[in-house]
Amino acid sequence: MQSKATTPEEYIKELPEERKEAVSKIRETILNNIPAGFTETMSYGMLGYVVPHTLYADGYHCDPKLPLPFMNVASQKNFIALYHSGIYADPELLNWFTTEYPKHCKRKLDTGKSCIRFKKIDDIPYELIGELAAKMTVQQWVNLYEKNTKK
Repeated sequence: MQSKATTPEEYIKELPEERKEAVSKIRETILNNIPAGFTETMSYGMLGYVVPHTLYADGYHCDPKLPLPFMNVASQKNFIALYHSGIYADPELLNWFTTEYPKHCKRKLDTGKSCIRFKKIDDIPYELIGELAAKMTVQQWVNLYEKNTKK
């Protein structure tokens, strides 16, 4: 469900009532924990946290006009999705997350190829999302990204 919103505030305003608080809280958690340098924007019709061109001029290899994506949050039809590029590029980070997840949630971890799905709004691990957001600096993400794409 791609949004046409141009700002994060517009995006949240257009969400169904039952999703507004959860997405707002995820957003606030990310903003309070993500390392300096990442920028919040609208990206691919969802909330995005990117490395701006001022810090990484090459941009995203699929479309260099776009900043390098890092995290996204989206309200999908049946769940809220959290996309974290670093978790899929770094097996150590993925292992940390999958080990920590059961300590924060009653439900089984539900992941897709590029997302973590939260189907039950009352069981979103905000603290864990904050820890995940804080785990990788801009420079660490750029280094990992380049290692994986410029082989």
